[in-house]
Amino acid sequence: MKLRKLTGTITALVTPFRRQEVAYDDLRRLVEFQVKGGIDGVVPVGTTGESPTLSHEEHMEVVRATIAAVRGRVPVIAGTGSNSTREAVGLTQLAHAAGADAMLVVAPYYNKPSQEGLFQHFCAIADATDRPIVLYSIPGRCGIEIGVGTVERLRARYAHVSHIKEAGGSVDRVDQLKQALGKDITVLSGDDSLTLPFMAVGAEGVISVASNLLVREVGAMVRAALANDYAQAGKLHRKLYPTAKAIFIEPNPVPIKAALKRAGLIGSDEVRPPLCAMGAANRKIVEQTLKALGH
Repeated sequence: MKLRKLTGTITALVTPFRRQEVAYDDLRRLVEFQVKGGIDGVVPVGTTGESPTLSHEEHMEVVRATIAAVRGRVPVIAGTGSNSTREAVGLTQLAHAAGADAMLVVAPYYNKPSQEGLFQHFCAIADATDRPIVLYSIPGRCGIEIGVGTVERLRARYAHVSHIKEAGGSVDRVDQLKQALGKDITVLSGDDSLTLPFMAVGAEGVISVASNLLVREVGAMVRAALANDYAQAGKLHRKLYPTAKAIFIEPNPVPIKAALKRAGLIGSDEVRPPLCAMGAANRKIVEQTLKALGH
């Protein structure tokens, strides 16, 4: 498989449901909206795709359905992380066989392994595929951070461990990664509201929740930053910022699903328990920020 660049605007896709079952027609429609909107890649079954409440069979069927819908037009980065190393290896092998271009692998959550444990966990996954692995550091959800030293060790051993989705909320952390590894690591923002600050210190794009709906708007900001037009990127960032904050007013992906249903891109904003429908007051806030953007 030809390796493709994993930079720019990449959407962390929601998994649409109807009557608590995966709505594959809605998923295909959403993928088509992304591709036609100029997206640079898509991520099925990440956190935004509610991977914790999908069965293993559903998880892989969503990956396969996404790959089929994309039809090779943009890279598909399959979420294959788990807090069980054996499970993460298995999902990675299945996604590789299904034709995923790359894998997004979150740090193990709840177990809170040491940095050596993290290193061994990611080594086992890297040994299971030769396709690009995007490490995913999100200490707010996992309780641990993938240390810069651990990233250095992994990069030294595996040429295909060359990307990291950084969702720790720290510009300093992005700078540390780039100081340590320079061009050997591609950093992707994991926070919509921090994409531009992260790019100012070396990130090369975003794995975005907002771009489920705002694919053209987020894409325009990221392209401007990649072209070093920070005056234009800054204007677009300030325009998008209220919505980038509003879509996390309740646990992700509750608000973005409500926004997608409002726009007619999915037929239902259902989420799976323990997530629940968004409250009326917060729904109004999301609607107001979208109206201000012309949506």
